Amino acid sequence: MPQSYLYSSFEECRQVLEARLADPAPGRIQLLTGPRQVGKTTLLLGLAERLVSSASYAACDGPEAATPGFWERLWARVAEEARGGSTVTVLLDEVQHLEDWAARLKTEWDRIRRRNLPIHVVATGSSALRVGKGSRESLAGRFERITLTHWSAASLSAAFGLSGPEAADLVVRQGAYPGAAAYRDDPRRCTAYLRDAIVEPAIGRDILALGHVRKPALLRQVFAVCTGAPAQIVSLQKMQGQLRDAGALETIAHYLALLHEAYLVAPLRKYGARPLRQRAAPPKLIALSNALLAATDPRGVPAAETDPARYGAWVENACIAHAVNSGQDVTYWREEPLEVDAVIDGSWGRWAIEVKTARFDERDLRGLLEFTKRYPSYRPLVLGPAAGLEAAERAGVSAMRWKDFLLEGPPAGS
Repeated sequence: MPQSYLYSSFEECRQVLEARLADPAPGRIQLLTGPRQVGKTTLLLGLAERLVSSASYAACDGPEAATPGFWERLWARVAEEARGGSTVTVLLDEVQHLEDWAARLKTEWDRIRRRNLPIHVVATGSSALRVGKGSRESLAGRFERITLTHWSAASLSAAFGLSGPEAADLVVRQGAYPGAAAYRDDPRRCTAYLRDAIVEPAIGRDILALGHVRKPALLRQVFAVCTGAPAQIVSLQKMQGQLRDAGALETIAHYLALLHEAYLVAPLRKYGARPLRQRAAPPKLIALSNALLAATDPRGVPAAETDPARYGAWVENACIAHAVNSGQDVTYWREEPLEVDAVIDGSWGRWAIEVKTARFDERDLRGLLEFTKRYPSYRPLVLGPAAGLEAAERAGVSAMRWKDFLLEGPPAGS
């Protein structure tokens, strides 16, 4: 399997891709995946502008791609340019819209390699399901995968000139889709954009196009339950009881997996559950962007003062989603009545995290302290408001503001 690289920074993703295109051609196909509206097309158009005459950009979801002979003309032109000795970069945007795209791209790549033509290939796709399935089946050993995930607060701050606290607050209120940032002061317009440009295409087209969904209405209901219960542990049986349409537990679990692969929802597994019992443990539902909450909750964005419980859930969801989108392995822990919001393994280190949005005392950290007592390789960390971190310090637990966590991740060097 090729190594997969995951980035929540548009700029870092661009630099990595440019570095790979600076290698001698032909190299492996660069397959760029990620959620809708995070900047994959913008990234490709930027590459085309920098490379100018040595780039060939094609929108595979555009009308030209549907004309007879489009594919053949594209590669004939590219091969002719490459025979002159110049390195040519082929930029295929939304490649999953081409029928049998993976097998056709494999044929062209094999031909490039046999003839040793100086051609680079970059292909993008919004659907991890369609692109991932095709690449695994037909392009094994021929590609490297890069994933541009939901943006971080730091990326949002850098791109739009927001202060760090402003960007972190925006991530909680409406997520970090760059296209929505322009509407940050117009909630109704922002909600319409998120619903029409992101949620509806992902649910109504990307996933349904796969042919794995026999009950589209049930899929929408599962998604609604997920966004209606951010950062909550919900058993499949309880979820089943909230659905208007009947659905077997296996079908609900399958739809949760589809939502995960579509970059919408992460059903976190329980930490330490044995493999045979893992499926029985209820998942913790994390929307991978708070934009999905803002677009679907009819009550609107919660305020800390008037709706503290819902606001706390949105903050917790944003913090955990940031860890998932940053490539960490995230689980949760619960041994009634004790619980830990998130258990993190990965490049950040090993952390047990509790998220607080109101004042708390040492008794509220019993779950965190018990977990790290049982599993001392994990460091406890409390994320909270600036005014409420003294209790964690008195308990000997590391603490930081949740806004700083959204910007920087956990403390470095730990």
